[in-house]
Amino acid sequence: MATDKNRNSVLRQLAALQEMNENELREKWRDLYGSEPPQYRKPFLVKRLSFRVQELFYGGISDGVQEALAKIASNDSLVNCLQSNAEKKQVGRRRSRVKTGVPVSGTRFIREWNGGRYEVVVRDDGFEYNDRMFRSLSAVATEITGTRWNGKVFFGLKRR
Repeated sequence: MATDKNRNSVLRQLAALQEMNENELREKWRDLYGSEPPQYRKPFLVKRLSFRVQELFYGGISDGVQEALAKIASNDSLVNCLQSNAEKKQVGRRRSRVKTGVPVSGTRFIREWNGGRYEVVVRDDGFEYNDRMFRSLSAVATEITGTRWNGKVFFGLKRR
């Protein structure tokens, strides 16, 4: 019975987050994290605060799981590449705005088409496919299919 009440309390808190405006969410952030909130919009704040409410109630990721994830990440070349790039950036410097609709560097797109599996990795200077660089997803889609395709449609980022 007490568990149901506690669970209902968590659910009420999560529902309340959905109804809060950005200023209320920022105040809630200060309460739950004890620090100033990042300058992100409402959807991000709601997601992170929802996680924090549940983390505080149910507990966070165990030390064993965190160690296992760190071990896995240490063997992943993409993670190591992203970490070394992050270390090169100045501390405290805000991330520059990126073009709307351009995926973040390191994003992987996987597409199965005509019985084949195709993987494309977003890089700072374009899109990598089969150890070659392309300027656009459309160029990659054309390379794969042999016909002209809208790259965002081909990789499922946009509907026709």
